[in-house]
Amino acid sequence: MLVINKVDRLDNKNLLLPFVKELSERRELSAIVPLSAQKGERLDELLKAVVPLLPERPPLFGEDEITTSSERFLATELIREKLFRMLGEELPYAAAVEIERFETHGELRRIYASIIVDKASQKAIVIGKGGEKLKLIATQARKDMERLFGGKVYLEVWVKIKSGWADSEATLRRMGIDV
Repeated sequence: MLVINKVDRLDNKNLLLPFVKELSERRELSAIVPLSAQKGERLDELLKAVVPLLPERPPLFGEDEITTSSERFLATELIREKLFRMLGEELPYAAAVEIERFETHGELRRIYASIIVDKASQKAIVIGKGGEKLKLIATQARKDMERLFGGKVYLEVWVKIKSGWADSEATLRRMGIDV
């Protein structure tokens, strides 16, 4: 199948014909679909062409399963998301999140996490004046966790300096990062 995107940018659509002809001579194609994904043009044609090519099989996951990732991993990612969303350009991506303890007591989850930075100046950025940035990051992450996990979350977050953490295979493994 050949899908050609951004055809809306072409003033002369006839310019597509030699391109399509050349590609169809190189390979046997089940369909050729020119479209504009951004404008949503001819996406229905793409679906009509793709669906017959998909194999039929039972679902791999249950209807209520939204991910194969663990709650521990999701907690890490939610804290990281808030960290980078709220600090943007202030904090380079030289920061990580490590879940030190994750305990489940019925519907309550107790999560103890550390934000790992490389330098004292980065720690100050994450904590913010009077701890306001860290509190905001943790509060918003906790609220997202409660929605996702369907129960109360007690979240404690610290900021730790570990110079060269990104170069340490042991630290990266402990954080669940493949090395």
